[in-house]
Amino acid sequence: MSSVIYEFGSSLYLNLTNRCPCNCSFCIRTQTDTVGSADSLWLKSEPSAEQIISQLGSIRFDGYEEVVFCGFGEPFCALDNLLKICRYLRQRPDSPPVRINTNGLGDLIYGKPTAPLLEGLVDVISISLNAPDRRKYNELCRPSFGEEAFDAMLKFTKDCKKYVPDVRMSVVNVISGEDIEKCHEIARELEAPLRVRGS
Repeated sequence: MSSVIYEFGSSLYLNLTNRCPCNCSFCIRTQTDTVGSADSLWLKSEPSAEQIISQLGSIRFDGYEEVVFCGFGEPFCALDNLLKICRYLRQRPDSPPVRINTNGLGDLIYGKPTAPLLEGLVDVISISLNAPDRRKYNELCRPSFGEEAFDAMLKFTKDCKKYVPDVRMSVVNVISGEDIEKCHEIARELEAPLRVRGS
């Protein structure tokens, strides 16, 4: 059974889509079908915002630290649904903070700036840096946008600083210690704390 809403740790996660413009060599979805309480994060069909909101209506948010947009795809590939759900969550007095985990390529997906759309709706955004330069990023993340992707992700991070209160970056621990340190330098320049995460 496909899971759209699932628990992981102390947070409630929303799996909006399986679409993604990257084909990362380390992606967890090449290793397992499930994370946390999910039966399977592979969707038979992409849910509508209304379907997800209907399910959320029966959930009490007491005890959840965050609602996180993260599943087996890039949440920005379902941007309209993401924004509709965020507006619903903002209307819920019991809603915890809202976080998006993203590869930061929304501007390339839609051909326009997407960070302004998040203003007032998203509390935290975590952007996958994953590599210290264009060449290594392309080798590791294999974005469909090619050479444009790395710089677009960095620009998106800068833009988010204007619209989202808490902007973070992350790298996977499959890269070298030297590259991780270079990523720390990039994140410091962007004033976005960097987290090293497992693959």
